[in-house]
Amino acid sequence: MSCSSSISMEIADKETSQDNIEQVELLSGVYDHYDGVIVEMKEAMDPKEFGSLLRASLSQWKQLGKRGIWIKLPIELANLIEVVVKEGFDFHHAERNYLMLVRWIAETTNSLPANASHRVGIGAFVMNSNRELLVVQELSGIFRGSGVWKLPTGVVNEGEDICEAAIRELKEETGVDAEFVEVLAFRQSHASYFTKSDLFFVCMLQPCSFDIQKQASEIEAAKWMPIEEYADQPFVKENSGFDYVAKICLAKANDSYIGFSAKPAYSASGKRTYIYSKLEI
Repeated sequence: MSCSSSISMEIADKETSQDNIEQVELLSGVYDHYDGVIVEMKEAMDPKEFGSLLRASLSQWKQLGKRGIWIKLPIELANLIEVVVKEGFDFHHAERNYLMLVRWIAETTNSLPANASHRVGIGAFVMNSNRELLVVQELSGIFRGSGVWKLPTGVVNEGEDICEAAIRELKEETGVDAEFVEVLAFRQSHASYFTKSDLFFVCMLQPCSFDIQKQASEIEAAKWMPIEEYADQPFVKENSGFDYVAKICLAKANDSYIGFSAKPAYSASGKRTYIYSKLEI
């Protein structure tokens, strides 16, 4: 929904049957790159007045050949949600402080992008010079009370790179500082988090400190464990996904595996990003 140009749509000219020009007040918004309009509501408004403006705006945008109409409502303006829904809008996505609604007004097939389909997570493979892995036992979740030692894991935050998330999560859960080395592997699963799919990246980090200070709110225990002992845990050996990751970690520990290192790059829009690759440039 990147925007190509701002538009002031507060007033539009409308021809009357007597060829006079009548000024019609419309909602303010911006055009996007896909013949759409994005309206971001910021000021409180009477629902009836808002409904009238919305209907007039939809009529004008349809005449202009616009297609997808996006309306962003902050939580403070939740009283306007019913008005928008009654005009044929659907929920698209919600964040902590706003709701995004959308409607396709063109006669063509709806080509609006769906809401984000994946959550992204990381697992941190951290090994010291004694071939010991940094592992944890969790206070909550499916592993609570199981006695299973696992890699530190976490979710990538919005706007955060995978390599940075791995460093942050490791620090938060164990207190250990580390540097990102490479992505060893990743897996995709489905219907794992409120019907969303999940991408999980196993990242190798080089420890810069070794004293453990576990996160009291989430981690029951943390320690350095011989890598072979980690891989030989019954739970790991009985679950193919965990067993495969353990074998990858063992291969890396034995210098017989090469992962994907992070290469800084820039997108077409000039944003800094990373490409994960084996290619040395």
